[in-house]
Amino acid sequence: MKKLLPWVLRLVPAIILLQTLTFKFTAHPDSVALFAQLGVEPFGRIGIGVFELIAGILLLIPATSRFGAFLAVGLMLGAVASHLFVLGISYNGDGGALFGMALITLIAAALIVYRERTQLITDLNGLLGRKAVVAAK
Repeated sequence: MKKLLPWVLRLVPAIILLQTLTFKFTAHPDSVALFAQLGVEPFGRIGIGVFELIAGILLLIPATSRFGAFLAVGLMLGAVASHLFVLGISYNGDGGALFGMALITLIAAALIVYRERTQLITDLNGLLGRKAVVAAK
């Protein structure tokens, strides 16, 4: 079970992030309408798609999954906020499916960030050129 959980936590958000890219990158009318309602069509749709692609790939690689999860948390906070404040939980008659997938992705990615927080903090400090400040477990 201990070896299965990390894979499930990585695969679930990666699959969700990567499967929605078809809609974003092919300019599916539903995707275009959603991003138009947010006022960021087409650059927001394409830009967010690129970041979701990067996050999805990083999540699939065990050595980089914490970076993908960190990126996914930021993306999904934006998605959840967009649903709560602009789009509504049920968008275009989907019964809340998009909102639910955003929540599932957010929760899974947040769990990865939490589980790998010590290494993530060390890595981020290294990228910023600071001495490692490790949070207590």
